[in-house]
Parts: sequence; C-alpha cells; structure tokens
Amino acid sequence: MWRSLFLAIGVFAILLGAQCLGVAKFTMKMRNDPVLPSSPFETIKPGAKKQINPAPWAPWSLLATGTVVCLYSFTLPRRITSG
Repeated sequence: MWRSLFLAIGVFAILLGAQCLGVAKFTMKMRNDPVLPSSPFETIKPGAKKQINPAPWAPWSLLATGTVVCLYSFTLPRRITSG
C-alpha cells in the first residue's frame, strides 16, 4: 500500500511540475453563490478571478522531487503474504 501511495504522490508532483513548465500563470475563477438580479435589465457581474504565478524554481523542484519519490517507491520492499 505504501508503495502505491508514494508512486502516486511522485507521479502527481512530476505532472504538476511539467504543467508549470508550460504555463506562465494560472487563472482560477472564484466560486460564488449565484445572485439573481433585482430587475430584468440588471446584469450579473462575473465572479472574481485569482491568478497564480509559479516561481521560476517551482517546476524544476517539483520534477526533481517527484522523480526522487518515484525512485524511492520502486525501492520499497514488496509485502509478502503467506498462505
């Protein structure tokens, strides 16, 4: 079980690092409750947006950490079941 958990964490870190290499900034739409307009001629303003700019060192750190964690998961001993 530990082996698969560490492998999943490592693969997630590698994928996140690769995504940060290709994207300059992430724009996330904040989740707001829908508000009904008081009159039919009133418009609803779109929700606020949050921007995340990854640091220049973040993609390489995520890639390296994910690789080390994946390699660690391969070296964990397999559980031997008797029966």
